[in-house]
Amino acid sequence: MRVLLLGANGQLGHDILKAYQGRDRSDRACELIPLTRKDIDVSDPQGVDRVLESANFDTLINCTSYHKTDEVEDAKDLAFAINARSVKAMAEVCTRKNAAFFHISTDYVFGGDCERRRPLREDDPVAPVNVYGASKAEGERLTQIACEKSVILRVASLFGVAGASGKGGNFVETMIRLAREKGALTVVGDQIMSPTSTADIASVLIKMLFEGADPGIYHVVNRGAASWFEFAREIIRRAGIDATIESCTSEQYKTRAARPRYSVLDNARIEAAFGPMPDWSDALDRYLRAKGHSTSA
Repeated sequence: MRVLLLGANGQLGHDILKAYQGRDRSDRACELIPLTRKDIDVSDPQGVDRVLESANFDTLINCTSYHKTDEVEDAKDLAFAINARSVKAMAEVCTRKNAAFFHISTDYVFGGDCERRRPLREDDPVAPVNVYGASKAEGERLTQIACEKSVILRVASLFGVAGASGKGGNFVETMIRLAREKGALTVVGDQIMSPTSTADIASVLIKMLFEGADPGIYHVVNRGAASWFEFAREIIRRAGIDATIESCTSEQYKTRAARPRYSVLDNARIEAAFGPMPDWSDALDRYLRAKGHSTSA
């Protein structure tokens, strides 16, 4: 099996490569080929079609995305080109080649149900509250229309050792840096989500690749839920940083793009198929150790 990995130098792509390379060589039933921005321009749907049509592969993994949530509000056309139209092109090439398509999506396809307090299942209706979420929801829709052999992984609130491409790191590193610089932080406490390690997503995705996965949507997130304030508080505590942290509301911390007040994902389907996901607090400890931050947990 020949697998193309798009976005191989991003936060998740880095960990997918690492998880693949960590398998026993005798157990590698496939060749994983990493592609980056220099190999394929996902802002050009027609170019995506041309590059992939000329490539030899049995499975395509798409980790690319235009995910700068606030910036995307003023770049709608580019967001839909990258997150929807190019994704459609990928799915259509996969169908022509009879290849499987693994596509990474997001919890931000949800958020419109402000009163919700039950984790969201795969079959719950999407309700994005910003352009990024809308473009990703459209990418999901076009994928499922264009490719019957598509597997969509919704992920959330990612942290990985490589850092997010274009974001200069991730939330964990930002909180550690600001806590050390300022000694005091104020973080939104009324947005509840599923903090998730890219290493844990990568581990599951590689299992899906080698063991096979039924087409459809899967919520691939760590167990548990937290507000951004609760997540930040644990980061600072476990990193052993002497800093204070306070909670604020979304209204007190205005951003260009609206954020979901509740986007916790129910991961029962992925756990039933591939085993339990670790709790986000366990994942955070592993991340802090891997990055050389001391932990007090």
